[in-house]
Amino acid sequence: MSQPRNTETIVRQRYAAGAKERADKLCCPVDYDAEYLKVIPREVIERDYGCGDPSRYVSEGETVLDLGSGTGKICFIAAQIVGPNGKVIGVDMTDEMLEVARRNAPIVAERIGYSNVEFRKGRIQDLALDLEELDRQLKRNPITDAASFLAADELAEELRIKHPLVASDSVDVVVSSCVLNLVEPKSKGMLFSEIFRVLKNGGRAVISDIVSDEEVPEEMQNDPELWSGCISGALTEEDFLTAFEGAGFYGTQILKRDSQPWQTVQGIEFRSVTIETFKGKQGECFERNQAVIYRGPFKEVLDDDNHRMERGRRYAVCDKTYNLYKKAPYREFFEFVDPIVDVPLTEAKPFDCARTSLRNPKETKGQDYDATTEAKNKCCDGGNCS
Repeated sequence: MSQPRNTETIVRQRYAAGAKERADKLCCPVDYDAEYLKVIPREVIERDYGCGDPSRYVSEGETVLDLGSGTGKICFIAAQIVGPNGKVIGVDMTDEMLEVARRNAPIVAERIGYSNVEFRKGRIQDLALDLEELDRQLKRNPITDAASFLAADELAEELRIKHPLVASDSVDVVVSSCVLNLVEPKSKGMLFSEIFRVLKNGGRAVISDIVSDEEVPEEMQNDPELWSGCISGALTEEDFLTAFEGAGFYGTQILKRDSQPWQTVQGIEFRSVTIETFKGKQGECFERNQAVIYRGPFKEVLDDDNHRMERGRRYAVCDKTYNLYKKAPYREFFEFVDPIVDVPLTEAKPFDCARTSLRNPKETKGQDYDATTEAKNKCCDGGNCS
């Protein structure tokens, strides 16, 4: 499927203009915590665009990466939440946006009493390539012919490997607000893979973006105004979630979905959603005689590894799955059954995670277990226990 010519240039030009003068069509209303806005200069607030506030889902001490950080509003909010022991990195490709963000960063730092924000120039679908470092290198060795063009391509790849803009496995939380839809279709697969790459094992992404309730037709995708206005590049609600699953994420859930569309074009509804998704289900599976019981409320569920579980039944799981379920977003939905005799991980045998099977209580307790114990609570005939 085709897309508008020079999509990236169109987006950069429109957002460059938006850095100089407020452009209302680039955003939809977002309810930010007013307390965090007090220290942020008015210029930043008025010229930053988005469709949600993922910063409300970050925590103290975390390293946060904001994709398409613009003039830095989300970064400056997150800076206050993560505190002096946390760190916030903003990535944007538009010089005008970066200039506003960098100029105001010292002002925010002085007002909150510490500096924990930095802004880097790069494309969100290529988080390994430092565009400012590439610029410096190319000024020393400019492109003048085919040979220097190929050399520049090799240089870019070398920078990605030796001096990445954002290192692999270095970020606790990736956030963004209304920028993933601005990436052209052919680069979207790389975009989701890059988000996965930079996150630590156990990290998560919290993304606010515009999605559609129907596929966006080709003629709309070829409209530059609609493209840079967060319309043409929108994925459907289903495809948006599936894209994260395809990149290796698990536990994806919708945190917020606007009931009313932000805009309707040719009968297609475009609305803001905020999702959360996790990295960390990859790895080997080992048998340690652990079991989980799905509490409900649904009769059965299917997880991201195709484990189908019915409510109230005891299931055998590997050590990796057992520990995943003990964390967000699953922990409140399961009971956890530890074996009476611990099986050290060094002695554990491989577990076939391709199957889903029930766990006989004897496997957890031990085949020879025959203990008899006193009741832990003394209950009266009237039913009141103490």
